[in-house]
Amino acid sequence: MMKYDYGNGENENWIVAEEVFSTKHLGKAESILSLGNGYMGLRSVTEESYLNEQRNLLVNGTFNNFSEEEVPELPNIADITNIDFKIDGERFSLEFGETKKYIRYLNLKEAELVREIDWVSPDQKQLSFKFRRFVSLEDLHLIGLQIEVTNKGEQVDISFESGIDAQLTNTGSQHFHEGEKRIYDKKFLESIQTTTESNIDIVVLTAHDLKVNNESLFIEPKMEIARRKMTVNYDLTLNQGDSLVIDKTSMVYTSRDNEWEGESYSLSEMRKLALSNLKANSEKGYDANFNEHKKAWETKVWNAYNFRLKTDQSFDLLASRFAIYHLTVMVPAHSDKMGIGAKALSGEGYRGHSFWDTEIFILPFFTFFNPEIAKSLLKYRYHGLIGAKQKALDNDYQGAMYPWEAAYPSDGEVTPVWGAVDIVTGEQTKIWSGFIEQHITADIAFAVYQYYSATGDEAFMNQYGYEIIFETAKFWSSRLEWNDEKKLYEINGVIGPDEYKEHINNNAFTNYMAHFNLSLAIEYHDSLQANNEDLLSELNERTSITAAMDDLKTAKEKLYLPKPDKESLVIPQDDTYLLKKEIDLSKYKNADTVGKLFDDYNLDQVNQMQISKQADVLVLLYLMDQTHHEMSKELKQANFDYYEPRTTHDSSLSLSTHAIIASDIKNKTLAYDLYSKAIQIDLGPNMLSSDPGVHAASIGGIWQIILFGFAGVRVKNTKLTVNPSLPEEWNELGFVFQWKNKAVQIDITKSEFTVTPLDNQQITFECEGKTYTSNEAITI
Repeated sequence: MMKYDYGNGENENWIVAEEVFSTKHLGKAESILSLGNGYMGLRSVTEESYLNEQRNLLVNGTFNNFSEEEVPELPNIADITNIDFKIDGERFSLEFGETKKYIRYLNLKEAELVREIDWVSPDQKQLSFKFRRFVSLEDLHLIGLQIEVTNKGEQVDISFESGIDAQLTNTGSQHFHEGEKRIYDKKFLESIQTTTESNIDIVVLTAHDLKVNNESLFIEPKMEIARRKMTVNYDLTLNQGDSLVIDKTSMVYTSRDNEWEGESYSLSEMRKLALSNLKANSEKGYDANFNEHKKAWETKVWNAYNFRLKTDQSFDLLASRFAIYHLTVMVPAHSDKMGIGAKALSGEGYRGHSFWDTEIFILPFFTFFNPEIAKSLLKYRYHGLIGAKQKALDNDYQGAMYPWEAAYPSDGEVTPVWGAVDIVTGEQTKIWSGFIEQHITADIAFAVYQYYSATGDEAFMNQYGYEIIFETAKFWSSRLEWNDEKKLYEINGVIGPDEYKEHINNNAFTNYMAHFNLSLAIEYHDSLQANNEDLLSELNERTSITAAMDDLKTAKEKLYLPKPDKESLVIPQDDTYLLKKEIDLSKYKNADTVGKLFDDYNLDQVNQMQISKQADVLVLLYLMDQTHHEMSKELKQANFDYYEPRTTHDSSLSLSTHAIIASDIKNKTLAYDLYSKAIQIDLGPNMLSSDPGVHAASIGGIWQIILFGFAGVRVKNTKLTVNPSLPEEWNELGFVFQWKNKAVQIDITKSEFTVTPLDNQQITFECEGKTYTSNEAITI
């Protein structure tokens, strides 16, 4: 059972807690309480073992293929969290004895996991436990654990086994060779793992430091090395009132770290550095290492964003902070060759692959709050041009055709081919996304446009951005199909954002986004031709974009764009959606579990109904509204009213777009209701919702609702617009965002809002069609 009002005083609305432990619902807390720093993610499994637990330590970018029949995935590296205690020879477990007090919580402000237990053993021994854990934001390689055990009763013999366990798999797939194991000075444990196919070396080290009643204690451990595992075992006796404190310090390094990439890499040198740093951090101890980590969170995150919210709905404040926390721990800020997985680094769901989730739902937060990270995420896509070009070539297209699922940039398409069971035929369902869900190519181009519009980062465009835009536009010009009867180009046989419609023709989202991609390439090319011929010449050597211009312009002019119905204003989602039969969706929209629809129908049947998995036309309106297209309130209203009743929201990506459109049409009540549902995707009462990992795109979507919906901060045709629509439940909202390399503070109340350019820098923005320019605070 989760508890969201546990924090008080300075920790009020900073604590996500579990107040009742249940072995039936391990996954929820393991995921939403997970720790990380973008370099690695540690699932919050308890120290003692339970059936059905899922131990995960995932390091970004370390993808490996188990076999040729499978796709790359982030391997589950050696576990350092498992510590098994024995009390008078009997295993400590909350399934035995009596638990008199239990609380486990994640302090979002300090990014520390804490678990406190008062426990009586089956033999009536009384003990209290306090477990603490963090993954450092200051030193990306460092994991700290601390356990304090206090004897509250008669004398007790206590022992514990701890070490490095590399026997873990990814649901049965073992991604590592046996590897070398060693224990130095009976204290420092070192495990070398090398992936079986990608040949990535991973060094995992750990050390233990013991104190009894605040006095350092050295006990010679019993050392054991077994297959893919090594442990140290300690035995001691605690009298009544005695307190044992164990600091367990661990370090993780890989040959994919920035400092080890290239010809200078040496495994022996990496091992030396890792061991040296382990010794130094072990000597410092948990508290000193944690304080540095806590300071990093304060300066790099909470002070930088300066998020403020006044509301009687305290859960909203907690959920907004929860989103910032997870956005921080999921992003690989240290490397531009790594993306964000659909489950971030909190679990094995989707194998650590990146989707359009990043560009459309997650990246906007960083574009407006931490542009350097946004740039790094876009450079990941630039590095991915290698695989995207190969995918285009393999499909007889030109330019760059981005993979639906991406792993390491050079891996190309990594979407699995086969999925869940077909309830009608009993066969495995084919996953078509990797073949025909092609809108991601234009989504990435849009993200480049949005980043450039918000930052004005010419250097990025010169080195990376223009090439992405040109190569993706070339793909679309080669992908279009000529309809000789209509004298127009079409895009047939695709999947749009609504994945309940496969092999459809002229998906409105795909067609409009492709048209935007083509238009952007033409605009950028013509601008460079007029203003920077040297750069264009350099880009031509790589892209031959000038030679492709005639094709791009013809494609843009002749591409079919589904138009709104003149009377209803409804844009057809595709050629046949509006002709399909309708059914009552109330049973499925109100279901406790996602995908309830497929208990009654298979995908082929759903394909013939007016049922959408998620926003499709609405996400088109939301994105196109940020370009030169004018998407009126009436157009948004009409399409919202038509498509929302037909949308199950089975995708966690869906609610945020609907909430933003609801804000745009000034339906504050509905917008807030959708926001309230969005924040419960991970934090709600459903104890099974997050078992495979958190919903990374939904977490990004929470902040899209706040930033683009409630605060109304938006790019509009490369200009900044601010049109707040604060829900009635909120009294004040404020934060600091970035625009054109300038820090801007916005403060919103029910009656007015103030835009303040910090450091006395001039800012220009539009509100309700009127332009404001100032280097001082402007109140409207």
